Amino acid sequence: MQDPARALFDSLGADMDNEPRFLRPNAIIEPLVDGFYAWVLTVAPVQAAMNLAFLQVPLLESYLQSPPVHIAASQNPALRGGYFVNIGEDRAGEVRALLDSIKRDRAEMLRFAEAIMEAEDILRQSASGFDLTPLYPKLPPELGGLVELAYDTNNQPTLRFMEPVVYTSSVYSEDRQSVQLSIEPGYERPFILSTPRLSSPDVLDLRIPFRHPGLEALFGARVRPSTLGELREALELPDDAAARQLEGLLTTQPSLNSDRHIDGGGRIRYFGHACLVLQTPEAAIITDPFISADNTAGGRYTYDDLPDYLDLVLVTHGHQDHIVLETLLQLRGRVGQVVVPRSSRGNLCDPNLALYLSHLGLPVTEVDDFDEVAFPGGKVVATPFLGEHADLDIRSKSTFWVEMAGRSIFVGADSSGIDPLLYRHIRRHLGTVDVAFLGMECDGAPLTWLYQALLTRPVTKKMSDSRKLSGSNAEQASAIVTELGATEAYIYAMGEESWLGHVMATSYTDDSVQLKEVEKFQSWCADNGVKSEHLLGQQEWRW
Repeated sequence: MQDPARALFDSLGADMDNEPRFLRPNAIIEPLVDGFYAWVLTVAPVQAAMNLAFLQVPLLESYLQSPPVHIAASQNPALRGGYFVNIGEDRAGEVRALLDSIKRDRAEMLRFAEAIMEAEDILRQSASGFDLTPLYPKLPPELGGLVELAYDTNNQPTLRFMEPVVYTSSVYSEDRQSVQLSIEPGYERPFILSTPRLSSPDVLDLRIPFRHPGLEALFGARVRPSTLGELREALELPDDAAARQLEGLLTTQPSLNSDRHIDGGGRIRYFGHACLVLQTPEAAIITDPFISADNTAGGRYTYDDLPDYLDLVLVTHGHQDHIVLETLLQLRGRVGQVVVPRSSRGNLCDPNLALYLSHLGLPVTEVDDFDEVAFPGGKVVATPFLGEHADLDIRSKSTFWVEMAGRSIFVGADSSGIDPLLYRHIRRHLGTVDVAFLGMECDGAPLTWLYQALLTRPVTKKMSDSRKLSGSNAEQASAIVTELGATEAYIYAMGEESWLGHVMATSYTDDSVQLKEVEKFQSWCADNGVKSEHLLGQQEWRW
């Protein structure tokens, strides 16, 4: 006979499991690969292998040689954004265990990266303009069936990766993927490019791939109520302890703001960094989504302000602050299409963004320059993106021209005005723009900050420092606005928002050249009758 007290407890638990619940507005996800924060160069298989072998493993080895050095450097403001592991020495054993597991479980990936280096060396030594066929048998076996050798028209040899095939090979493993679910802490998280995430009592660790349907069910509970029981089943929670952690991410009350939709006209809202939400009553579009989950901070739009459905997500390029996986995974199930620029197909430094996102369960449309994508009541035109990628041969970058509610908006992201005549061609093709949104990080990080692990031949510091991840300065931004005929121009916050420091790690002072260039540009705008503003925090435009 069942104990009456136990029966009552079980019935109360069942009631709680079936009670309508919403996801808390400040719930966050950190997608991880082998413990490191996931972004395109650590997930796309070719680039992930290179970063694992030549950045992440050496980084962990360096930390274990001297944890105090890494900890001190991580706390030095002058070294913010550097490659240092910000983990206390008392947890060095866990870091060692992580390193050991990577060397054991990812040995095939590590060997694949070494094979790429060997193949590049073979090309440098043996590809002299003659037939490349005899070189195929000399390639490392790990590359068999995954690469093609070719010359460019300057007779320079190159190694082209067959990316769709690599995704089907053992080099791409979803076993690397996991997620940590938690509540936004309200303070800056460790820098994403250097510090792996260890287990913690205040996070829910789930060994599930990024495309797992349970994540869509969980983040859908921001808009539609679910139950603890349904979400526990959807996420395949392993035990009651995990279920209790999940319960802490849920609430019985929705928090969505009533003005997240509009009844007439058009509206643009600035959510921070390069993230805009453009709306009419019929449609909603978001650019480079990077959204704050802290709805208690004030002065910013958050997930509570996001429309329930987004017709299009526009991604301008593949840098970690523009294709932000922790935001995109939270939008899955709420978007019609993610629009991404076409890549150069198989180039080591230019992973295919469409392949990347489709393997994560997102619906993707790939566009080239001047391709059009229609949405209810308007259209988006992909426009060229010039510069900002340290002179690497990267084609997966696009600006966008949006026509909606009788206005045209240019989404310029971090593109540069180094050749203003490009924008004259855009104007000839599409007409005059009403509003331009631009980035002016005109003194960006050097080549090696993002791409060191992909360089198969070393570069000098002087060479790296000469090739920056830079957008427009004042003169270039002025030229863009002039050529497009814009009457309004707005400059994105360039990593100045405190809530995205874990991704940007940007530090400015009043003397920073970037801010001085913004001031010069705004003075030019004032002198030339162009309405302008340097954005920070939430902003809204209605018409």
